Amino acid sequence: MPDTAARLQQLREEAEAAVRAASSSAELDDVRVRFLGRRSELTGVLRSIRDLPPEERGSVGQVANSVREAIEAQLAERGRDLERSELDARLARDAIDVTLPGDPPAPNGHLHLITQTRREIEDVFVGLGFRIAEGPEIEFDYYNFTALNMPPAHPARALQDTLRTPRRCRCGRWRCRSRRCT
Repeated sequence: MPDTAARLQQLREEAEAAVRAASSSAELDDVRVRFLGRRSELTGVLRSIRDLPPEERGSVGQVANSVREAIEAQLAERGRDLERSELDARLARDAIDVTLPGDPPAPNGHLHLITQTRREIEDVFVGLGFRIAEGPEIEFDYYNFTALNMPPAHPARALQDTLRTPRRCRCGRWRCRSRRCT
């Protein structure tokens, strides 16, 4: 019993020193596994209690449980401290400037095929040295005729086009070239 109790106190001191020395959550997890894992010395002592004489079981079990609880409490406290410090370091490293404009929204859909083709053709002509001139798609009467000094009775100003078609022949056919009709 004195030998086991002394070893348990030594384990407690080693665990406390290792917990204090841990500088990251990963190192702290390694310490937890080393002192509280399935193959740790403390777990071996707790399992071997059943082999002890009945008069020693209570005292050794009590000391072993108090050592285990003390190590767990210290691990939990140090874990909270490390998480807090790692979070602060991550927030300082990943600082976001909220005054910057956000990302533009993702475009919905795509351009119409004719629009894409028109833009490609425009790019070709611009590459050849031409310029793209934008203007109204419908012109007014003034700009098409009056400003160009066309008289009001000019045939180009008519709202409908007059097309001349050949006349029918006496036989009823169009453009008949037979001798009897001429």
